[in-house]
Amino acid sequence: MEVQSATLSTRVKALLGIAGAAAMLTLAACSSDGDSDAEPDETSAEPETTETTDTDSDEMMEVLDVTVGLIPILDVAPVYLGVEQGFFEEEGLNLTLELAQGGAFIIPSVSQGDYEFGFSNVTSLILGTANGVGLEAVGPGASTNGTEEDMAAVLTQPDSGISTAKDLEGKKVGVNALANVNTATINQMVRDDGGDPSTITYVELPFPDIVPAIVSGDIDAGQVVEPFRQAGVNQDLVDIGSNFLAMSPTFMIAEYFTSSDFAAENPDAVAGFSAALAKSFEYATANPDEVRAIVLTYTRMDEATANAVRLPGWPSEIDAASVDLQAELAVTDGTLSEIPDLSNLK
Repeated sequence: MEVQSATLSTRVKALLGIAGAAAMLTLAACSSDGDSDAEPDETSAEPETTETTDTDSDEMMEVLDVTVGLIPILDVAPVYLGVEQGFFEEEGLNLTLELAQGGAFIIPSVSQGDYEFGFSNVTSLILGTANGVGLEAVGPGASTNGTEEDMAAVLTQPDSGISTAKDLEGKKVGVNALANVNTATINQMVRDDGGDPSTITYVELPFPDIVPAIVSGDIDAGQVVEPFRQAGVNQDLVDIGSNFLAMSPTFMIAEYFTSSDFAAENPDAVAGFSAALAKSFEYATANPDEVRAIVLTYTRMDEATANAVRLPGWPSEIDAASVDLQAELAVTDGTLSEIPDLSNLK
């Protein structure tokens, strides 16, 4: 199996160099490429409206068709449940769900108007903001769940000689995207353990390919989230710790967002999406069994794995402290020279 590797600094320069236009954000972040069992219906890049009849009032209600960019990981299960429960329809929104490899791959689609909403890790949203891409957070994404049983992990083989974060020095570490929340938090975890993260070579791979690359020896370790953490554990890989939990017990990893233009032109749709998202998070938190069932519809997870995975936290509001921390880590890593105005993400 071939993998393409790059040092963080080289990749970052390449990524930031693309930033002048909306296409710049083929940055990589927190996988579609045929990795979903569910094939979302395609929709027009422009939001369309249809009319449905309200059976109680016998009046016509306008419904806005919107596309939402997601990643086939456990974190986004509440959106699927929200669609199933009718929360978005109640707010006048008809969702088409599209899957991508990572959050930063979704950002250009949102900024260019191909998607109306998207899910991305906070670090990629910060980098987009710093490079002048108009983005607006509309709600929190997933977070750590406040326990030692976190849904993220850095995995390695039992005989790799890697047992602590410091041992990642000089190793090839797989991540789903370069210069994103995973590289930033792994780097800090290594620093906190007395190591030098500048010696790490990060290898960009889709989440489904990371565990096989560890098993084959193509990489020394890899960062994954559920359901891939559980898949690795099932193949006897060793979990040396969660890079997210190492930051905070309630570290907010991602956010849902839209473009500044769409937010300005469609305030009611944005408010409706935020309200439906909040209902979806509340429902998912209260119904973990339904989370485990719905994830089978958009990933390749089997039922046994779904029953064993660790669920993330779904916070009720955006955690500004997590946004600030990820901006500080980007400066520490040299990804940013200074922290931009991040009021759009809080």
